Amino acid sequence: MFEKQRNNKSDESPTFESSPATPVSEPSQPSSRRSALIGASIKIKGDVSGEENLVIDGQVEGTIEFASNEVTIGASGRISANVTANMIRIDGEVKGDIAGHEKVIVSKTGKVQGNIVAPRVTLEDGAKFKGSIDMDPSERETSASSTAKPKAPALSISRNEASDTSPSNASSGS
Repeated sequence: MFEKQRNNKSDESPTFESSPATPVSEPSQPSSRRSALIGASIKIKGDVSGEENLVIDGQVEGTIEFASNEVTIGASGRISANVTANMIRIDGEVKGDIAGHEKVIVSKTGKVQGNIVAPRVTLEDGAKFKGSIDMDPSERETSASSTAKPKAPALSISRNEASDTSPSNASSGS
């Protein structure tokens, strides 16, 4: 009799154990769908990187690096950073260079001041954009590495200004 009760208890245990095991295995399956969230009241100064999708509704200054994942800048997101990710969606504001390995989408509420490098770029009707777009995948790595430096756009502007003033300096020096 004691053995039967033990067997009954052991029969009940697997049923009990299988229930908790199911929820544990479920989150591990859609791990590519999970997203980290930087809330609207959060301010980050520094580098942000990781191996999951990221949604930013707060403020970030620095760099954002999620090379094999998606980054979404929410409508309340304010970013002063260079952003690198597999896919980037911008509903908020970004001041910095953007490198998307697969695609970059600037929605109708999005505002970008910076250069975009990606094989596919979508600017929805109403999006605000100031910068350049490079959609040549063969030059993406070269351009992305140069856009990863925060001072890259300032250097190119300085060169243009220097070349404009160089002839006048050269003529005054002659």
